[in-house]
This record gives sequence, structure tokens and C-alpha cells, in this order.
Amino acid sequence: MDLRLNALSNSALSGLNPATAQRTQRTAMPGDAFADSFKTALQNVSASQAKASELQTQVQLGNPNVSLEETMLAMQKAQIGFQATLHVRNRMVQAYSDIMNMSV
Repeated sequence: MDLRLNALSNSALSGLNPATAQRTQRTAMPGDAFADSFKTALQNVSASQAKASELQTQVQLGNPNVSLEETMLAMQKAQIGFQATLHVRNRMVQAYSDIMNMSV
């Protein structure tokens, strides 16, 4: 099962077109710190999944320098990271839905 996440650019993360994203990068916005930390977290999860996939490939090829235990541990770490990211995303979507459903 391949659960890799692709790294997102600032424009994809904020939903802006490239011209607006360049202006946003020059001026600090209140949500920039959160967006940057979320982007870093996604990149870390993606790197963890790539490492687990590479170790899995090496075990399948019979590389004697890669142990099965190390591979299984890396796969579990990647899975836990992905599940945590998925839960954060679900909470963010739920919070957005709650805010949008508030009456003004």
C-alpha cells in the first residue's frame, strides 16, 4: 500500500494563484506561520513514507544491509505519521465547516 503525500507549494497550500502567492510571501500574513509549519509537517511525513518505501524495496531485492525489523519499524512510523496528518486534516475541515455554518 502506497500512502505517500506529495509536497505542496505555498500557492497550492493557500489556494492562491502564483502572482498572488508571490505578493503574500513578501508581506507576513497571520496564518503564514501555521501554513509553514503544516507544510513542514507534510514534507516530514512524505519523507518518512519515501524512506519506508525505499527500505521495503531494498528488503525485496535481498539487500543484506537492510534488516526486516528496520523496514517494518519505518513502515509503522510512516503509517502513524500519515494517520496523524489525516486526523489533523479532518479536524481542520470540521472546524472550517463549523465556522461556515455559524450564523452572523
